[in-house]
Amino acid sequence: MAEIDIGKHCQIDSCCQKDFLPFVCELCSGVFCLEHRSRDAHSCSEEPVKRVSQNTSVGTTSFPCSLQDCKGKELLPVICLQCGKHFCLAHRHQDDHKCEKLEVQKPRMAATKELVQKIVESKDISKSKGRKGAKNSATAAKVALMKLKLHAAGDKGLPQAERTYFQVYLPKESKDSSQPMFFCSKWSVGKVVDYAASLAGLKNNNNVLTATKLRLCHPETGEAFRMDNELLSLLTNQVPPLYNGGNVILEYLDHDGLENVADYIRQT
Repeated sequence: MAEIDIGKHCQIDSCCQKDFLPFVCELCSGVFCLEHRSRDAHSCSEEPVKRVSQNTSVGTTSFPCSLQDCKGKELLPVICLQCGKHFCLAHRHQDDHKCEKLEVQKPRMAATKELVQKIVESKDISKSKGRKGAKNSATAAKVALMKLKLHAAGDKGLPQAERTYFQVYLPKESKDSSQPMFFCSKWSVGKVVDYAASLAGLKNNNNVLTATKLRLCHPETGEAFRMDNELLSLLTNQVPPLYNGGNVILEYLDHDGLENVADYIRQT
């Protein structure tokens, strides 16, 4: 059966008696047996400070703060459990008295902070590049919009404020590679497809369940837009953005997108 470790040994080298109820010196914080519990018996290294009050000459024990340049004192001992030194109430915490046994994790936290900063900076750079590319595309679309307004085909009865202009790239087998058109920004993608097919003279069997569908696709990603999406929502919320004055692609698809949009854009 394992022995139960109870009590502590007296710190006097010549004694080392194990006491089940050891005494802790209030001045030096040493552990002693009954015989060496007094200051004189264990030659205590700490001296009590005598304080003389204004009304009496009787000395009172006080405990000065161990922090350099601090003159604070306490009537009762305030001992740091880590370094075993006395401190005033203001410096009783490890951080306040710069405890020599304080486990500081600053290097680890600094490394974490540096890593987080790098991640944030990399995201900022990516956003900056994205904004720069988007800005260039938006500028190009504005220039193209002015040209499209001169030649685009569409419903002349549409209010100018509701018109959205695109250079529409047609399916590969079409006679023309692309045509400038304008649509109502309030139309659904399905209506835009139907109207574009009518203007370009394209075969449109989108109402036939088993037929290959004519789809409107993004000029950069090749993604086929949902038929029920409103054109205005694509202009305001699409990522990558879709611009008034930009490009779109019409193609017959039996899946959700084009594999290579460059096959269409190069035709111009």
